Amino acid sequence: MNRILVNILILFFIMTNQSIAQENIMILKLKDGDVKIDLFEDVAPNHVKRIKELADSGKYDNVVFHRVIDGFMAQTGDVQYGNSSNDSFDLRRAGTGNSDLPNLKEEFNDLPHVRGTLSMARTSDPNSANSQFFICFNDKASYLDRQYTVFGKVIEGMEFVDNIKRGEPASDPDKIISFKSQ
Repeated sequence: MNRILVNILILFFIMTNQSIAQENIMILKLKDGDVKIDLFEDVAPNHVKRIKELADSGKYDNVVFHRVIDGFMAQTGDVQYGNSSNDSFDLRRAGTGNSDLPNLKEEFNDLPHVRGTLSMARTSDPNSANSQFFICFNDKASYLDRQYTVFGKVIEGMEFVDNIKRGEPASDPDKIISFKSQ
């Protein structure tokens, strides 16, 4: 009897931990394939909440990568001017807009800006992050550490991020097809 109870408890523990882990996994669908992202709710809870809110409401769908610098990063997330399916789309202004939600207070942390890191874009005001974010291409962005809020990391599909067209902006920029919780 005790052995059965122990097995049930172990199974319950495993299932509970899997569902908790799954709630912070997002899928970023790009032209070449799906990118699996792990969000770091423990170090950037408000930024993760914002990303999930905008993603799960479809705000990031069809948003272009407006700033993609080879060897550095791919930036996207301007839901105001960067959404290619909206009337307000303006490629010249992409990168200057935000969501209609208030800006976020910084949640700088000790996570490094390495290949696959997702971090929030902002102005010179540390508390100006809103909807835009970037994905680092390599490990050479340590000067951003503790200056920008790291909120996630690519865990599968980085090769699809590597294929995003370069440019500031590219003449025909790639876009997010969809961004949703798993």
